[in-house]
Amino acid sequence: MLTHSMQFRVRYGETDQMGYVHHGNYAQYFEMGRIEWLRSIGISYKKMEEEGIILPVMELCTSYLHPAKYDDLLTLQTSLKNLPTARIEFDVSLYNQEGLNITKARILLAFVSAKTGKPTRPPSYLMKTLKGLFDRTAKVNTSQTTE
Repeated sequence: MLTHSMQFRVRYGETDQMGYVHHGNYAQYFEMGRIEWLRSIGISYKKMEEEGIILPVMELCTSYLHPAKYDDLLTLQTSLKNLPTARIEFDVSLYNQEGLNITKARILLAFVSAKTGKPTRPPSYLMKTLKGLFDRTAKVNTSQTTE
C-alpha cells in the first residue's frame, strides 16, 4: 500500500451554521489528497490533463464518523492498495488533531481520454513509477517478515 499524508486547517467558510464542515467540502479535501499523493510520487495531474488524460470520479463512498469543525487541524491520509488498470481506487482517512478517525472514504476514478471521452490505459510513466514503488514496498515487507 502506498500512502501519503498531509495536514490542513479547516477554514471558517467550509463550515455550516452548526460549525461543522459541510459534507460537500469533503470531496474537495479528497481531491486535494489525490493530487498531492500523485505529486509525492513525482507525477503531475496537471501534466496528465495536458496530455489528454482525465480522471473523472466514478464512485465516492464516504462514512462520516465524527464532525470536523472550524479551525481543526486535520490529517488526510490517501492510500493506493493496488496497481491501477483503466481505473484507480483510493482509500482515504481523515483524522482530527486528537488522532480520531473522523471520516473514511473510497474513491474510484477512471482513466479517460479527454479527446474521445472513452476509458483508456493509465500513462506508461505512471505505471512504471507505481510498479517500482509497489515492488520496493513488497521487498521491504518480505525482508521484515523474514528477519
